[in-house]
Amino acid sequence: MMRFFELYTKELFATGLVFLTVILLRVIVSKAVKKYSKSHTGIEKRTNLVIKYIHLLINILAVISLIVIWGVQKNDIMITLSSIATVVGVAMFAQWSILSNITSGVILFFSFPFKIGDVIKVHDKDFPFEGEIIDINAFHTDLITKEGERLVYPNNLLLQKGISIVKPRFEDQEFTD
Repeated sequence: MMRFFELYTKELFATGLVFLTVILLRVIVSKAVKKYSKSHTGIEKRTNLVIKYIHLLINILAVISLIVIWGVQKNDIMITLSSIATVVGVAMFAQWSILSNITSGVILFFSFPFKIGDVIKVHDKDFPFEGEIIDINAFHTDLITKEGERLVYPNNLLLQKGISIVKPRFEDQEFTD
């Protein structure tokens, strides 16, 4: 056991440093995103989702760092990464709309073109509508029309279509059946 520590002192120290860095980055990023969210909309559900995505990225970078630290050959790393990228690329191409909606959800989080409670008009030539935003999720936005119809609209279409913010909320009107 002592021999192990003598042989791999540098690697063990670097591994500890990577773990410490991951913990610090996760805490700093979480606080920064929460602070940004509080100053703009304060939607906890969306904030936690963005934090989860960023933590995943930090973890992937940490794993790559550990692979390099423990001496995996660069050629082996490149072959492995290219194989993984190929498989993920094929899978994501098949599921492009999922990736597109997740990306759109993150963009909507940071740009805040509209918020929960806003009434928006979607300028779609085939299906124009107006509705109040009741929730914004990772994949879709939930809206409710004056008629009480609940619409689930993909986030990527919200970024592709023309949107008008009509007013902050529907007036205190009764929804008709």
